Amino acid sequence: MKKIIISKLFLYRYRFVIGYIILGLAFTILLFLLPFIAQKGLSDAEINSATDSYYLGKAGILNGDLVDLPYRILQKFSIAIFGLTTFAIKLPSIIIGLGLGALLILLLNRWFKSNVSLLASCLIILSTPFLFLAGSGTPLIMLVFWPTLLLWLGSKIQGETRPKPMYCFIFAIAMLLSIFTPYMIYFAIFCVLFVASQPHLRFVVKNLPKIPLIIVGIILLSGFIVLGISIVKHPAVIMELLFARDYEASSFLNNIISALAPAFSWRSTAESVFLSPLISLPIFALVLIGLFSTTKGFFASRNSIASILIVFCLIITGFNPDAIVFIILPLSILIAHGLKYILEKWYGLFPENPYARISAMLPLTILFAIMIIPNLLQYVYGYRYNPNIANEFNYNLDVIRDNLNSETLYVKDNYDFYKILEASTNIQVVDKIDGLVSFAAVGPVEQKDGFKLSRIITSPLSENSDIIYLYTSTGKEGD
Repeated sequence: MKKIIISKLFLYRYRFVIGYIILGLAFTILLFLLPFIAQKGLSDAEINSATDSYYLGKAGILNGDLVDLPYRILQKFSIAIFGLTTFAIKLPSIIIGLGLGALLILLLNRWFKSNVSLLASCLIILSTPFLFLAGSGTPLIMLVFWPTLLLWLGSKIQGETRPKPMYCFIFAIAMLLSIFTPYMIYFAIFCVLFVASQPHLRFVVKNLPKIPLIIVGIILLSGFIVLGISIVKHPAVIMELLFARDYEASSFLNNIISALAPAFSWRSTAESVFLSPLISLPIFALVLIGLFSTTKGFFASRNSIASILIVFCLIITGFNPDAIVFIILPLSILIAHGLKYILEKWYGLFPENPYARISAMLPLTILFAIMIIPNLLQYVYGYRYNPNIANEFNYNLDVIRDNLNSETLYVKDNYDFYKILEASTNIQVVDKIDGLVSFAAVGPVEQKDGFKLSRIITSPLSENSDIIYLYTSTGKEGD
């Protein structure tokens, strides 16, 4: 009988390729199903983002309306093509989420072996905070996307003996576009200081081709000049890019505390769109193991960057508690470190025993099932049935599109948002009811002579479920 050599089997030779393909397909399908399985409604931040994006114009850009510009342009095109729908509002984040997931896989694959990077990628891109970002129609995802892209490009430049100039150009363009996202100016400064403090990175920069390096400098300098001119003309822009619109210096510590609350608390609080805990206990334990393993050789760039990014995350959450989502990036690196440490210790116990290596698959499978399955269930059912979270999302838009065809819709709040409906539907949106024969209203209105309430259309929410009030004329004044 011919002896079977495991290393020559097709499934064994291409196990990582097959694993990445399965992960990619599952992740893509899951992302495009997000608007239908969880977060079905829209938060106030999503409504504001869609409104700002749709009304973005050339005049606004020239007049300094630059904050979150790349994301808002993408969202504007999405709404223009598909109309004002929940899916169209969330589609830019879904597309960017696919890119972010791919970048995290590529980044981890640059720094770790394929087995570690594949397992770590599964844990992070199927986690609750990552799925929330990819399913939220706000520019918040850019806070994680740009640093991940810049780190991956930096690893491509650093890891090559003769780095291709193309990566330098893409790095410069990405850095230029990122500065229009709040707090990314801090990250640009962080990158400069980190490179300056690392002898190896300084050596890499000094040995880069001179012409591409000069062009990169010119691109970055021109971008900062444009931004500077905009700030001089519109000082409010710098406040949004560096802090927040309503930021107060006295609230710095309170913002950090409120940001960390959903990360470690077991009870979701009202007026928050984050499920608690943001980080599950098994993943948190793996992160601690990874943090411990990086203490040896801490000053190596790959080991120290995760810890420094956590400090950076705490600083920006002092300006805006929602920036806690940035922690996804350092957590993914620490998770990979933790998995690497566990696998190396296990294989170190049995360096020549193939059966011991195979037997490790069972506990690893159980461990991953404990980490991934509860995370997915928490995300799907938490955003739908947790009252503190579910009531932060309203179903107004979906209910209106499902029940109204050519009626006149009266709105008192978010008038500019609902006005967008006129571009893709036969619904007429008004902010006054004088002269109307019949109309539908978002929420109840003060009873007026000549109208009677004929129907109330509700949503599945447990609170404030009355969405549309239909009024018809009685034909008599004073009724």
